[in-house]
Amino acid sequence: MMPAQFHIDLFDELRNLLGGFEPIVLSSVIHELEGLTRAKGRNGAAARLGLTLGEKCTIAESRDASARTVDDQVIDYAVQNICLVVTNDRRVRDALFERGIGVISMRKQQKLELLRR
Repeated sequence: MMPAQFHIDLFDELRNLLGGFEPIVLSSVIHELEGLTRAKGRNGAAARLGLTLGEKCTIAESRDASARTVDDQVIDYAVQNICLVVTNDRRVRDALFERGIGVISMRKQQKLELLRR
């Protein structure tokens, strides 16, 4: 929910950071956002914005969605496809670092930063 939280244009920031890129979102992330859109207030609004952003992405089918959390599916997808992940979630970030996958995260609540370890 980074764009809603920090009031940034995610795709413009990614273009500034990376140049060209192909935005991909897992179908399980879309399903999770659809469920969250029913919430009132800030969380529901952020989920609705997430769905709008998801419409601009290629949707990849999640594998075995019933067996793992959405976060685990994102981690697995990134490892299998060797791709960067945009997240501010510390657990997801650390799991990706352990597997040699780079993360794009907010820096000082102002701009995106590419992190690798």
